Amino acid sequence: MAQPLMPHATASWLVDNTSLTFEQIAEFCGLHVLEVQAIADDTAATKLTGRDPVRAHELTQLEIDKGQADANYRLKMTKGPEQVRRTKGPRYTPVSKRQDKPDGIAWIIRNHPEISDGAISNLIGTTRTTIAAIRDRTHWNIGNITPKDPVTLGLTTQRELDAAVAKAAKGAGSEPQPTDTRLDGDRAALIEQLRAEREQAARDAELAGGEGGEDRPLFDDPFRR
Repeated sequence: MAQPLMPHATASWLVDNTSLTFEQIAEFCGLHVLEVQAIADDTAATKLTGRDPVRAHELTQLEIDKGQADANYRLKMTKGPEQVRRTKGPRYTPVSKRQDKPDGIAWIIRNHPEISDGAISNLIGTTRTTIAAIRDRTHWNIGNITPKDPVTLGLTTQRELDAAVAKAAKGAGSEPQPTDTRLDGDRAALIEQLRAEREQAARDAELAGGEGGEDRPLFDDPFRR
């Protein structure tokens, strides 16, 4: 289900300006009912400025009236104008996660060195200068950087990371090749043949050294008359 652009601010406005239940507001905004309760009790961590979903074309007054008349009614979000999507430029990362970027970059460099700096920049949303500094270990905070999976850190998605890895591997021509085991049997036979030839050569040498030499001494005996 679609959610308001600013769910907490929208919930604050609905709490202050409607008689909708906390459950209705929580479901419409995609929040937990306890979060709505905290907003209503002014115990939320941050004081929010309400955002009118009617003016934002996310909810109609008719929907609000239906919800106020029936506590079991589920509010339906109005389809607003299409959001402008960014297609180029660095990825936006929330301020709370920006400090994790060096750890994510270090993880990619260590585990997927085939990925280019440009691809890492697109994945993490950082500059090539920062990537180069971490790669060369000249980053000002290199002593505190610990490689961590950028997917776990929330800096990118597993699908995007996998796509970048596959693209880099294909470009570098390092796609894993299947192991060919068809020659294993021939190799073993060849080794066995060489061993047999070596043993036969040793026997032939012994026979050649012994031919006509049964009565011949191996060395001259100085005391022999």
